[in-house]
Amino acid sequence: MIRALVTVLVLALAAYGLYLLAGRPGDVALTVGLTTYKVKLVWAAVAVLVLVGVLMAVIGFLRWLLRSPANVAGFFRTRRRSKGFNAVTQGMIAVGSGDVRRAQRQASDAERILGSEPLALLLRAQASQLSGDRAGAEAAFRAMLSEAETKPLGLRGLFVEARRRGDAHAARQLAAEAVKTSPTLPWAGTALLEFQSIEKDWSGALSTLARNANHRLVDKETAKRHRAVLLTAQAIEQAERDRAGAKASVIEALKLAPGLVPAAVLAAKLLSEGNDIRKASKVLETAWRLQPHPDIAEAYTNVRLGDSARDRYARVQTLAAQMAGNPEAAIALARAALSARDFAVARSALSPLLASGATERVCLLMADIEEAEHGATGKVREWLSRAVRAPRDPVWTADGMVSDVWLPVSPVTGRIDAFEWKTPVERLGAPVVSYADDVLADVDEPEQPKLVEARAKPVEPPPPVVEKLVEPVAAVPPAPVEPAKVEPAKVEPAKIEHSKIEPAKIEVLAPEPAKPEPLKPPPRRPPPPMPVVPSHPVPDDPGTGEEEPSRVVRFPING
Repeated sequence: MIRALVTVLVLALAAYGLYLLAGRPGDVALTVGLTTYKVKLVWAAVAVLVLVGVLMAVIGFLRWLLRSPANVAGFFRTRRRSKGFNAVTQGMIAVGSGDVRRAQRQASDAERILGSEPLALLLRAQASQLSGDRAGAEAAFRAMLSEAETKPLGLRGLFVEARRRGDAHAARQLAAEAVKTSPTLPWAGTALLEFQSIEKDWSGALSTLARNANHRLVDKETAKRHRAVLLTAQAIEQAERDRAGAKASVIEALKLAPGLVPAAVLAAKLLSEGNDIRKASKVLETAWRLQPHPDIAEAYTNVRLGDSARDRYARVQTLAAQMAGNPEAAIALARAALSARDFAVARSALSPLLASGATERVCLLMADIEEAEHGATGKVREWLSRAVRAPRDPVWTADGMVSDVWLPVSPVTGRIDAFEWKTPVERLGAPVVSYADDVLADVDEPEQPKLVEARAKPVEPPPPVVEKLVEPVAAVPPAPVEPAKVEPAKVEPAKIEHSKIEPAKIEVLAPEPAKPEPLKPPPRRPPPPMPVVPSHPVPDDPGTGEEEPSRVVRFPING
């Protein structure tokens, strides 16, 4: 728009100038040899303008003619670059969609057209990684190190490849080089901090953390927490050889993170060794209110060495009162009461935990209480068996790994402050087994199919009583009876019927057990009445000459 206005303005000024010249009288004479040419002033001005325009046109044409080879080459070069960048675009799309063959083909075209163009090298590296060609990917990333603008990208790619093949030393060197090249790279600062923490280079890790905080790679709260963790780890390591330095480090850590359990426990230990019991107790109480933990309770119980069990019991009562209703407070109070042999308080402290579901520690503590109060009885074995199947208590857990003690760095990923006090993930949702004093589960509950099946198992009926009672009678050999002397007319029918009963017939007369209903134990049926039948000697039986005691045979009779 501005150029059009300028052009119109110039043309207007030229027309106005010609108008002024046309109004003035005069001629312009041009003498060439002996010939003189005269024209009016206005035409002379027009001729000059035309001549200048022609000269400008000729000069422009000559310039275009001279630049035409470069222009032609630039045209083809631009067209080639456009084709190469189009190959890069299509290749990146293929990498994102997982089309390995297309990605490799487009990467070859882009590298052939663009040469060492950063995007072409990146596409080559991505296509090689997608196809599993690690050597090709590393070659592409190494080619990026030659240019300053692509060096961070090359270091990042080589770092990833080094970690994939498990070369921690090479990965650490690449991370350190990336930090020197560009201190604002978040991945480089984080990786170097993790490697230094794994190697227990606490001084270097603190310096790297400070540099990351200065470049705002981490927020302030995270930086404070990580610094407290690193200072605590440093204090734990130097506690044996430099008590003063460890004490200074852990006190600084508590200022940054008052609820850090290992820092509070170590600080209380070092302060109590210096006979500063009041400050040690205050440190533990502050950490206890922020995060109740059994290590804090143990350190608070023994903050003053040489105290009696009653003194420790009184001290734990003060600590537990600050977090009334917390499971850790109840367990700590029960332990102290057990040491002081106050079994009633110990049981009352654990009763809410037993009502809500006793964990492994609670069951073991109840076993200790039973053994200390009543000795090794069946109750002790019962609580020990319950502890085997009870839900687990919280432990130090990080990245699926369980540790008995707190660690500043995760051994799996190298993350700082990864360990948390919580129940292990693999034990969450475990079926809870009901015991004799628990409420029985519903029979439709799918979590306990075996338990329900065992409880619904029908009770087998007792074996027939007749067999056991008849067997000893049959063992006594009767006196020999002469068949000729037995007269059928003189034998009583009732006595012959009972005396001729065989064991096989008695088993038939036994009642069949009723089939139990599914999932419901059948009621125990009382046995049928047992008639008492006196056994008399058979008529005309001479006997043994001695009076035998009467034998009684008991057996069920249907009808």
